[in-house]
Amino acid sequence: MVVTNIDPRRYRGVVFDMDGVITDTAAVHSAAWKRLFDQYLAERPHASNEDHQPFRRADYADYVDGKRRIDGVLDFLGSRGIAVPRGDAEDVAGLETAHGLGKLKDHYFLDALATSGALLFDDAVALIGALREHGVRTAIISASRNCRRVLRRAGAAQLFDVRVDGVLADRLNLPGKPEPAIFLEAARRLDTPASACVVVEDAKAGVQAAKAGSFARVIGVARTGPPSRLLQAGADVVVSTLRDVSVTTSADRRLSEVADANRCWDEIALRLRDRRLVLVLDFDGTLAPIREDPTEVVMPARTRDVLQQLSRRSPVAVLSGRDLDDVRRRVHLDDLWYAGSHGFELASPDGALIAHDVGDSALLGLDEAERYLREELKLIPGSRVDRKRFALAVHYRNVRPDSTDDVLSAVDRIGRTLPGLRLAHGRRVIELLPDVDWNKGRALRWLLEHMGLAGAGAVPVFAGDDYTDEDALREIHEDGIGVVVRSAEHGDRLTWAHYGVDDPSSLTGLLARFVALAANHDRS
Repeated sequence: MVVTNIDPRRYRGVVFDMDGVITDTAAVHSAAWKRLFDQYLAERPHASNEDHQPFRRADYADYVDGKRRIDGVLDFLGSRGIAVPRGDAEDVAGLETAHGLGKLKDHYFLDALATSGALLFDDAVALIGALREHGVRTAIISASRNCRRVLRRAGAAQLFDVRVDGVLADRLNLPGKPEPAIFLEAARRLDTPASACVVVEDAKAGVQAAKAGSFARVIGVARTGPPSRLLQAGADVVVSTLRDVSVTTSADRRLSEVADANRCWDEIALRLRDRRLVLVLDFDGTLAPIREDPTEVVMPARTRDVLQQLSRRSPVAVLSGRDLDDVRRRVHLDDLWYAGSHGFELASPDGALIAHDVGDSALLGLDEAERYLREELKLIPGSRVDRKRFALAVHYRNVRPDSTDDVLSAVDRIGRTLPGLRLAHGRRVIELLPDVDWNKGRALRWLLEHMGLAGAGAVPVFAGDDYTDEDALREIHEDGIGVVVRSAEHGDRLTWAHYGVDDPSSLTGLLARFVALAANHDRS
């Protein structure tokens, strides 16, 4: 038996396919397709190059499962050597076009739905309940135009934060599976990047679509058929029931439940006794308070003074999403290590520059994305396009609420159109980054290696505030100390941090205690 887990600290959203995953309607769809095609093939005049054998179970899986109905019509008939016109949305049911035959299939489906029994899978209800208890948002997607009706019939509409169905897909002109557009639209509406989303699918086309969309994890569900079909399509794991998917984390704590670092100082100091301290710190929202205009962010003088004192006794690094030159200018201390652009660029205290080459391939795509977005967003007041060397940040903190969706849609569309880029979300900012296996956690380890402290008995302490900082907090969860700077903008989300502080000023107070601890260590 295959079992798997969804970690709510790593994954902030889960996108479920409906038919065969959430509702027991795959059989209803299959029966409707069989009724349509068997009748059509029986009545169609025979031709030597056409196969008129009845519709089979394998045909459902191979040609129509998970697809829009017009695509299902064209793909199945094409497999039998039969070509029909695509037609248009005004075609009447039964007309010999993809739209006409698709509408007739829809009638057959609704006939069967009206007499069907229980539709909702119990294991789906249990899994979704566990996800929502852990703060993971959920979306439902379906190629069906009857998704809303099915969910209401099953009593499941309240289980999902977002629904993207065939009606919405047609309105937005989203291509069907195996294109990833419908999944990416669901992730966008969850306000969660694909890199932090899990997809749960039972159809080969759906698995292929999720992989094409660079989703963090794809869980296949093979309730009846062999798992090999979904594994070959690219699923990371295949289960036979959703009861085999658990929702657990190593230390199940929300921001409000994390102990205050200043109140737990004795505990922290005890862990650092006779050990070398190395501090790695985020900048915006951590060392410096967030401002409405990111160009106006200023690190307080007291924080600069504390960092300077720390750097004389312990290695100190600033790891920021800002460009390397930008963050160095704002911190303005010579004895620190600096990692800019989420760690793609590194500078040592002596000024030596080290660039990680994994992001170079995305530079042309970022250039092109910048041109498109500056032109498209110039008419949306309050939006701000901020180009960094290895990232393109679009700030919408000052955008009117009714225009926010327009900003997010534009960035998402450009990110999907241009190769080599991925989305990342932060505090009222959405970024396009190189689509490589790189985050602040990996950047932190890379930084420690260049500092000569990896595996050297040092205790890394990382402090950050944003979703992107969770990768670094997770990276040092076992061998370091993680501190999260709380923010009302993040609600009461789960975190990998061991301790928390309420704001950047409280963090500065904590850093001052590290100065005293290091001074005492030097004297001893």
